[in-house]
Amino acid sequence: MRYAVAVFLSSGLLFLIEPMVGKRVLPLLGGTAAVWTACLVFFQIALLVGYLGAHWLVTRATPRRQAAIYVALLVLSIVQLALSVKTNLGASSAHPVASVLWLLTMWIGFPFVTLSITSPLLQSWWARSNSATDTKSRTYRLYAISNVGSLLALLVYPSLLEPRFTLHDQAMAVVAGFVLLALVAGAIAYSARAIAVRETMATPTAPISRGDVALWVSLAACGSLLLSAVTSHLSQNVATLPLLWVIPLIAYLLSFVVGFSGERWTPRVVVLTLVIVALSGAGYLLSDGSLYLAIPWTVAAFCVALFLLCLFCHSELYRRRPPPDRLTVFYTCIAAGGALGASLVGIVAPMILSGNYELAFGLWLTAFLALMVTWRADLFIRALWITACVFTAILVGWQVWVDHTRAIVRVRNFYGTLQVTERRDGQVVERTLLNGVIQHGKQIFTTDMRRQPTTYYGHMSGVGLAIDLCCGGAPRRIGVIGLGTGTLAAYGRPGDVIRFYDINSAVEPIARNRFGYLTDSRARIEVVPGDARVSLTREAPQLYDVLAIDAFTGDAIPVHLITSEALEVYRRHLRPGGIVAFHVSNRYLELAPVVEQIAKHAGLETALITNGVDTTVHLYSADWVLVTDNADFLAEPGIVDGREKITVPPRLRRWTDDYNSLLPIVHWKGSAP
Repeated sequence: MRYAVAVFLSSGLLFLIEPMVGKRVLPLLGGTAAVWTACLVFFQIALLVGYLGAHWLVTRATPRRQAAIYVALLVLSIVQLALSVKTNLGASSAHPVASVLWLLTMWIGFPFVTLSITSPLLQSWWARSNSATDTKSRTYRLYAISNVGSLLALLVYPSLLEPRFTLHDQAMAVVAGFVLLALVAGAIAYSARAIAVRETMATPTAPISRGDVALWVSLAACGSLLLSAVTSHLSQNVATLPLLWVIPLIAYLLSFVVGFSGERWTPRVVVLTLVIVALSGAGYLLSDGSLYLAIPWTVAAFCVALFLLCLFCHSELYRRRPPPDRLTVFYTCIAAGGALGASLVGIVAPMILSGNYELAFGLWLTAFLALMVTWRADLFIRALWITACVFTAILVGWQVWVDHTRAIVRVRNFYGTLQVTERRDGQVVERTLLNGVIQHGKQIFTTDMRRQPTTYYGHMSGVGLAIDLCCGGAPRRIGVIGLGTGTLAAYGRPGDVIRFYDINSAVEPIARNRFGYLTDSRARIEVVPGDARVSLTREAPQLYDVLAIDAFTGDAIPVHLITSEALEVYRRHLRPGGIVAFHVSNRYLELAPVVEQIAKHAGLETALITNGVDTTVHLYSADWVLVTDNADFLAEPGIVDGREKITVPPRLRRWTDDYNSLLPIVHWKGSAP
C-alpha cells in the first residue's frame, strides 16, 4: 500500500508541476502555444534523465546507497522548489527553446528528475521484496497507478487550483506535497535496505536484445510524437480553444493507464482494428475533412484518434515488457522514446519544415510499427498494413503539395506557421496573413483600398476612434504591440511616429515585402523586435498618444500583457491623457472584464467599443477596450455613442503577474473573432 501511495503521489506532483511551470514560463516568450510544446520537450528529457538515474541506482548501487541517494535527492528538490518560488529569470525571444530548457532546469530541475526516479525505483524495490508468482503483472500495474495519479492532477490543476490560488500559493502547495512524499518514500527507503540478501540471490534473466530496445524506443517515440503533433495541429489549424493542450494530454495518459492495466483490457485484435479506424478518421480530417465538422467535434475526433493510436503503442509496450529485474532498462527506453518524439516536434520540425506535417508523419509511423509487430501474421494482415503505410505516406506528400499551392509565402519557426494567401478577382488582389487559423491582417491592392485599414482596425473600431480623436491635427506618437501586416500604419500622417513591437522575427519581412501598409505609410515607422513588455520596461518613456495592445486573438494569450503590472508599464509610456487600446476580440474568452478590473484598480476609466461588420470595405466586427483618464476624449460623441457596458463575472479576480485564470472568462460556444 505504501508503494502505491508513494507512486501515486509522485506522479500527481509531477503533473501539478508541469502546468504550473508552463504557466510561469509562458508569458516570458509571448504566450505562444509553442511554449507548451517546448515544455513537453523538457519534461520528456528530464523524465529520461530520471529513468537513467533509476537504472544506474538499481544496477550499480547497493540498496542502502540507493535509499541514501534517493532521500538526498528529495531534500535537494525541496530546497530548489523553496528557492525558486521567488526567483525571477528572463528569457530570450531569439533562442526560445534554449530559454525554456534553461528556465525549467533552474526552477524544477532537481524536483522533476527526483519525481521521475521515484516510480521505477520504487517499483524495482517492490519487485525485489516480493516473491509472488504474479509479481511481474503487479509491478507493471504500479505504472498504471502512476498514470492515474498524473491524470487526476492534470484535471485538478486547471479546474480547482489555478482559479483559486496564485502561482506563489501553488508553488508552496507543491513544496508541501514534496515534504509528504519525502516522509512516505523515506519510510520505504529505510525498509528497502533489507532487500539486499534477496537481491543477491536472484537469478538474472536473459539479456535484452537490440531489437527489443529499438522497438520499445520506437513505440514510445510514436506515442510522444503523436501527442505533441496533435496538440500543435489543434492549436494552430483547428481552433484556438483555451486550455486545449489539456485534452490531448489526458488522452495520452489514459492510453498508458489502459495499456498497462493488463492484456485482458486490450485484446490485440480489437486494438489493431481500432488503429485502422483511427488512422482512417485522422487521415480524413487532415485531408480537409475537418472543414465539414463543428470545431468541438473535430477536437473530439482528433483526441479519440490520439487515444486509440497511443493505446496501440502502449499496449504493445506492455506486451513486450521484460521481467521486473529489467524494468529500469524498459522504462529508460520508454523515456528515451518520449524525449525523441517530443524533440522531433518541438525542436526539429520548426527548424526544417515549412508546415505542420509531423502529424501526418506520425500516422505513417504508427502504420509502419503496426506492420512491424504483425509481420509474422498471415499475408492478408501484412498486406493490410502495407496498404496503410502507402496511404499515410501519400497523405504526407499531399499535405506538402497543398500547403505550397495555397500560400504564396509559408514560414515556420518556434512561434508558429505564418502563411500569406492571395486571391485574385480580375484586377483586384487580396492578400491575407494567417498564423494557423488566426488572421493577422488583410490588404486589398486597389487604388481606393490600398491605404485603407481593414479587418479589425477600421475608423469605426475602438482603436480607429482613439487614433482619429486623440490629438486633433497635431503629430501623433502611436505604439502598437503586435505587428501583423502593419495595418495601423495606414493611419500615419506626415510627422507621426508609429512604433511596432513584435516577438516573432519572421513577421516584419512578410509585412514589408508582401504587404504595403508599412512602406506606403506617411508616418515614420519603427519596428522593435522581442517581447513587447520587456522592451517597454527597458525603454525610456515614449510619450505615446495611443498604445494599442493587439495580442489576444489566440488561445494561448500573453497574459503578462494584460495584468495590473503591465498596465503600469504602459502608463509610464503615455502622454498625459494618453489612451491604451486593448484589442479583446476573441472566439472563446471574455477579456473586456479583465481590462475593466485592472483599469479600475489603477484609477482609470474604460470604454468598450464594438463595431459592426462592413463587407464593402472588408471590416470585421471588433471589440476594443479603451483605457484612459482623459475625460474630454471619453466625452467625444463617437465614444459616447459607441460605448458599451462591461459586465464583470462575479468569480473573476483581478489579474496580476502572480495570478490569472481563464476559466471565469471562457464562453465555450465560441464566436467569430
